[in-house]
Amino acid sequence: MSGDTYLAYDYPLLSAFWTMLVFFLWIMWFVLLFRVVVDIFRDDDLSGWAKAGWLAFCILLPFLGVFVYVVARGKNMGRREIAQAREQQQAFDSYVRETAKGAGGPSSSVDELARLSEIRARGDITDEEFAKAKQQVLSGSRH
Repeated sequence: MSGDTYLAYDYPLLSAFWTMLVFFLWIMWFVLLFRVVVDIFRDDDLSGWAKAGWLAFCILLPFLGVFVYVVARGKNMGRREIAQAREQQQAFDSYVRETAKGAGGPSSSVDELARLSEIRARGDITDEEFAKAKQQVLSGSRH
């Protein structure tokens, strides 16, 4: 055994530390590899052949392929991920809005009260008319 190896096994805690470090680095490597593969498919700027080339490069020479991809195209990886997250959030928000409109019920009452409040703030109706209209909206009778 060499001196460094002997030192690592002479102290069991140090051996456990090195084992955990190597294990952690392998997990991080696989996370990075999968993120690169997902980014290759996510990128709309790349043609099909370019995607196939990058994918083959990352699979056949994984360490070098991922390193080169991160250096060459890594700057926009985060931007593409943020753009996709924003698109998903906007799609979810529009779905919630459409569902809430279709359901009617309390959200429509809230919309009517907000509209009445805006009309009163402009001075188009008096406080008494606002109170009467508010009572009608809350009681559910709309005339």
